[in-house]
Amino acid sequence: MSGKHERLWSRLKARVEGVERGLDGVLGVAVKDLTSGATLQVNADEVFPAASTLKTAVLYEVYRQAEEGRLRLDEVTRPSLPRVGGGGVLQELSGQVSLTWRDLSVLMMGWSDNEATNLLIDKVGLEAVNSRLAGLGLQATRLRRKMMDLAAAQRGLENVATPAELSRLMEAYHAGTGLPPERAADLRRVASLEKWGTTTPGSPFRGPLPSTLVVADKPGELDGVRCVTALVLLEGRPYVATLMTSYLRRDADGEAAIRDLSAALYDTFDRLARYSALGRILR
Repeated sequence: MSGKHERLWSRLKARVEGVERGLDGVLGVAVKDLTSGATLQVNADEVFPAASTLKTAVLYEVYRQAEEGRLRLDEVTRPSLPRVGGGGVLQELSGQVSLTWRDLSVLMMGWSDNEATNLLIDKVGLEAVNSRLAGLGLQATRLRRKMMDLAAAQRGLENVATPAELSRLMEAYHAGTGLPPERAADLRRVASLEKWGTTTPGSPFRGPLPSTLVVADKPGELDGVRCVTALVLLEGRPYVATLMTSYLRRDADGEAAIRDLSAALYDTFDRLARYSALGRILR
């Protein structure tokens, strides 16, 4: 990294640390420049409630099993009644609806549908998701229960992750680890769907970004928790970022922190993508 780039990186780090100091809660950050390999971390190895960000692990397992011939993405299933709520659209549909496993993946990632997620977990197996995470070298990130299982959460079976490990999972998305190019591209396509159906309209992480920018991401929220993990496919300077908050006094503060951090990251990476090594705008 050149001296000029180091200065830009130092300013970014200062902005991140400023957000961390101002947050009435706990913040974890893991960012990686996929071009230079430079990283920026704050509490990146701390374990946080993962909320819906762990749906990225379920999606990855679905696509790996599809590649291994253990399931067909175009196979049709009919979700039975009753269905869990808390997000999504399946809870509003009749018992006659038929969907493919890819359709359910779309609902899980675009609408954060909890019933679709649980059906996918049942299909691939909870332990298979965790075994795949372990195979990627992720030791702390674990799927311990299905969505909306409050009783399991009260017993301590929380779905958990660290910012550093979720960012490594998004690196696997970028590399297409274990997948041929066309299937990896479809995985990213599903993960890049516009996000609907969360408690807070829109995505705080995507808010500051250009609408044309492709972002494979999954936000998550619980009471006192706001988080997101993302692969930002910025032309010439792709990056991964995981931002996790907990112990929030006000949930809106976590959303504001994610929005501010996303803006700071894009500002830096956009300049690195468009400027020459000497600092001249080339495009």
